[in-house]
Amino acid sequence: MNSIKVVRARQNNLKNISLEIPKNKITVFTGVSGSGKSSLVFETIGAEAQRQINETQSSFVRNRLAQLGVPDVDKIEHLNVPVIVNQKRLGGNARSTVGTATDIYASLRLLFSRMGKPFVGYSFVFSFNHPQGMCPRCQGLGYVSDINVEALIDKTKSLNDGAILFPTFQPGGFRWLRYTNSGYFNNDKKLKDYTKKEWELLLHSEEHKPAKPSREWGKTMMYQGIIPRIQNDILRKDSTEHVKRKKELEKILITNVCPECKGSRLNKKILSNKINGKSIADCSALPIDELLSFVKSLKSSSLETVLHELEKKLQNMVTNGLQYLTLDRTTNTLSGGESQRIKMVRHLGNSLENLLYIFDEPSVGLHPKDLDNISRIIRDIANKGNTVLIVEHDPDLIRMADHIVDMGPLSGSGGGQIIYEGEFDGLRSSSGKTGEYFSRKRMINTNPRRAQEFVRIKNAKLHNLQNISIAIPKNVLTVVTGVAGSGKSTLISKVFPKQYPEVRIIDQSAVGGSIRSNLLTYLDISDQIRNMFARANKVSNRLFSNNSEGACSNCNGQGTEKIDLAFMEDIEQPCEVCMGSGFNPEVLTYTYNGKTIVDVLNLSTNEAREFFDGHDFVRKFDLLTELGMDYLKLGQRLNTFSGGERQRLKLTRELSTTHEILVLDEPSTGLHPSDTDKLMNVLQHLVEKKNTLIVIEHNLDIISQADWIIDIGPGAGKYGGQLMYEGTVEGLLQDETSETAIYLRKHLHR
Repeated sequence: MNSIKVVRARQNNLKNISLEIPKNKITVFTGVSGSGKSSLVFETIGAEAQRQINETQSSFVRNRLAQLGVPDVDKIEHLNVPVIVNQKRLGGNARSTVGTATDIYASLRLLFSRMGKPFVGYSFVFSFNHPQGMCPRCQGLGYVSDINVEALIDKTKSLNDGAILFPTFQPGGFRWLRYTNSGYFNNDKKLKDYTKKEWELLLHSEEHKPAKPSREWGKTMMYQGIIPRIQNDILRKDSTEHVKRKKELEKILITNVCPECKGSRLNKKILSNKINGKSIADCSALPIDELLSFVKSLKSSSLETVLHELEKKLQNMVTNGLQYLTLDRTTNTLSGGESQRIKMVRHLGNSLENLLYIFDEPSVGLHPKDLDNISRIIRDIANKGNTVLIVEHDPDLIRMADHIVDMGPLSGSGGGQIIYEGEFDGLRSSSGKTGEYFSRKRMINTNPRRAQEFVRIKNAKLHNLQNISIAIPKNVLTVVTGVAGSGKSTLISKVFPKQYPEVRIIDQSAVGGSIRSNLLTYLDISDQIRNMFARANKVSNRLFSNNSEGACSNCNGQGTEKIDLAFMEDIEQPCEVCMGSGFNPEVLTYTYNGKTIVDVLNLSTNEAREFFDGHDFVRKFDLLTELGMDYLKLGQRLNTFSGGERQRLKLTRELSTTHEILVLDEPSTGLHPSDTDKLMNVLQHLVEKKNTLIVIEHNLDIISQADWIIDIGPGAGKYGGQLMYEGTVEGLLQDETSETAIYLRKHLHR
């Protein structure tokens, strides 16, 4: 069949919709956030395709796979085998690198084992995770952790006053007694007055039996200095205290590059093996495009296949706009967009056909120039006979689609319908917000605010920055742009705060709180709502918290329960007692205006605005609406929010700020163009309150409305780090060297 047929889908907010999706084509699903795109593409089509594939596996394999429920849909016909490429960060521990995640390092190891001189062993010894390859000092990590004595000890205090600033070493602690009962110290003497010998005894002494301890000293007890005791008892990875004391350890540890391997992770024998003067560590530290040039320069008839395979993998990385990365970069430092593009690299080299590829906003974190490459990659995947589904907001990726499905018209309960199906040309005249956006004429800011004062960044040369100095105008909206990897974030999020510590960074990092924290707790209105339920039912307000008396006794309020599969990984599934709500079923007999506490937690902020109309706290829901987040549910846990959602949530606390310097890093991430308009209104509001606003952005609609532009480039990595342009939008449009200028001109004439 030439199409995937979905019949009567009702997952989440979907309104019983049916559609046919053409095969071997690129279909883009668009619409405002919360309109039902992900419910249709990921939770219905993707989930059902994955579930059916899982069903073909043996019971042993099925038990190890994610347990997917049956989506709420009558039927889906003619599904292909799915490949779901999402924005979930690659994560991984300190031993997971770009090289290991892409398998490029495996090819490089094979090359060095065959071509490198002198011969030191087969490919496995070139792994920093192998005992024969790793540096013995750092165990293949590339860094060592040392104890910072200044953070551990308060010299102005005595042992009795609590001079040792670490749990169990403080007054009354069992380790503290080892020092106060040792007989070596005057326990009331300030540590700053200790002799050199006393310092050595306190900090570094090896394990021994003290000569004259106090009566309380046990017969078998041994004395040891504080630093070796912490290293042996707590720093060891297999120590039960290592995880328990993780936060306290972070305060007293200094992480430095390993002095033995200089961060290369490998031992001297492995590093002695070289090709044309470069070790495998030297190659891993090169930007991908430089490594590609090096590999292309190598000639060997017997290793032609190895060289060709390595060259192909590296070229795929460059094509994906990741040429600035290095193979030795740890994966837990990558952004969601970089993680997704690395996953795409894995699929470029395979020869599989007739697959169903599903992408989640591949435009995230990319400059319009980088998007050209992504568009070509996606087209190549489709041309191989695959079907591609993309959930996307970016206008350029919407334009390149063969088929478009626009969801809406609004978010939450106001969405879940198909507004338009067809080719791009018909989208402009459709009734939804996406069609309305494409039918509008593009405008630029022709009347920018003029600055009277400037904040100056001087001689910025961190990472790839080329010793640049820039002037940021105060009390205006400045947008900093440039291709991915050009140095924008290094300049504004790292160098700028060092030179001006008063700068406030509002980024996409996780929002503070426990694993149970949700939108209501973040907005600080959960107590008010629990009190309203308590008064209406004349019971304790603690019943309406799944962290307190209202918690389901089976899952302790988590909503899920783990199943121990012995030697296999645990799996999670919704609690069978509370059906995933986290509340004791008895609590659900109490209502407020006809709704249970679970019903309220399932309300979107838009629905909650109407339900709680008249209460003071609804203003907080209005703020979320202003930021394009009226689709969020009150009970949604903070750890499920995207980076863009987290950043905009933090913005709600800044709207009353005045006379501050604020930095935002890609606040438009994940926003539909109509919601970008709302975001712009909020940004302009912040500037009108006399704030200096600096926004790092790729979004051309935001760039076009800036008062001042700072463009970094021209390329990524070593090809970037230069100041390409600073001035107004009108001036940028006249610039002939800036990549941003090229794409802004195209954007305005479409």
